[in-house]
Amino acid sequence: MIDRPGLWSWSSVLLLALSTGVGAQEWTRFRGPNGTGLSDATTIPTRWTEKDFNWKVELPGVGHSSPVLWGDRIFLTSAFEDTATRIVLCLDAADGKILWQRQFRFTLHGKHKFNSFASSTPAVDEERVYLTWSAPEEYTLLALDHEGNDVWYADLGPFVGDHSGGTSPMVYEDLVVLGGDQGLSNGPPDADSFLVAVDRRTGQRRWQTGRRTENAAYSTPCVYQPDGQPAQLIFNSGAHGISGIDPRTGETMWELDVLDKRSVSSPIVTAGLVFGTTGSGGGGHYLAAVRPPAPGSDGKPELVYGVPDLAPYVPTLIAKDGLVFLWHDKGKVTCLRAATGDELWSERVGGNFSGSPVIAGDRLYAIAENGTVVVLAAGEKFELLGRNPLGEDSRSTPAVAGGRMYLRTLSHLISVGGK
Repeated sequence: MIDRPGLWSWSSVLLLALSTGVGAQEWTRFRGPNGTGLSDATTIPTRWTEKDFNWKVELPGVGHSSPVLWGDRIFLTSAFEDTATRIVLCLDAADGKILWQRQFRFTLHGKHKFNSFASSTPAVDEERVYLTWSAPEEYTLLALDHEGNDVWYADLGPFVGDHSGGTSPMVYEDLVVLGGDQGLSNGPPDADSFLVAVDRRTGQRRWQTGRRTENAAYSTPCVYQPDGQPAQLIFNSGAHGISGIDPRTGETMWELDVLDKRSVSSPIVTAGLVFGTTGSGGGGHYLAAVRPPAPGSDGKPELVYGVPDLAPYVPTLIAKDGLVFLWHDKGKVTCLRAATGDELWSERVGGNFSGSPVIAGDRLYAIAENGTVVVLAAGEKFELLGRNPLGEDSRSTPAVAGGRMYLRTLSHLISVGGK
């Protein structure tokens, strides 16, 4: 049983005045603008201790989701593992003070031991924050305003998957877009997979596209914008490979079936190519670099190159200045020429990684599962710049806004940089 809006209780309704001391750069979705993971901030240190934190705040519950920011407000989710109760938090970016929180009660259900009940990262725009959770009986998409009030709620039907949910929504123009690729690793395809877009103001469905059901996928789409042509939404899944979707209609514009296992990471676009990775807990990781068909042509997408073994399974790729970085789950980082796949370096940094890397300025940052933030130079030569323990395990991806970096461990949120 899942409580509906209006039955959900406030944990706090008093909003506090926001400080203007933090800049207003937005980080609006998983991995920031268009999922690139890129920030031009040059105020994030490479080495720090706890004395250098701007603040560290204990969160109710635990989770793997990443923070998102609009102006001076941070929006974040957490959950109580013993009840599956989800929590939405709004914090002041200046000092980490919790401004309000909401609780949403769900039925306790099974999930992967490395998943959490708060693994989906919210999306945010100037008026609302958009959230999604899954349970076997209900796949939920909802919107709150920045004060935590209910705006709309959508029940997308059941969610069937071995590991429970983890897909994050994104905002494209007037739409909230969400993937619903479902299925079990071993068993009949007893779920209806789909992609869906709803009106961000009302929650009314604008389109819903059916998909083949094989394995649940967790890809958060990005936007591919060909020169002078309409935009496309890029999705990854084991059932369909890499797909270009018309954001106005949900129709498939092209796809190439090059991902033969589960897709957990999200796609990126760089050097005129679309990148996706696939894999499994037992290996078989693979990166596909695909050239979409020329806009307006009858051509087909082309696999430009593929990279086995070095590709990550869970962490998402990141690219900058003609380079693409593969941060493997087992702590090996590889740098390729994005256009050709030529390897420039591949080095072990140690540790295991579930969160994805981000780049601030010319530096790569990623949080290991033991809570150590590894910092590398984002360039053609390997250079280890720092290792910074956070004091608690983490499976989250950093956020960067207003010249500061926000680092989520299982039960804390930390702010560094910007001084």
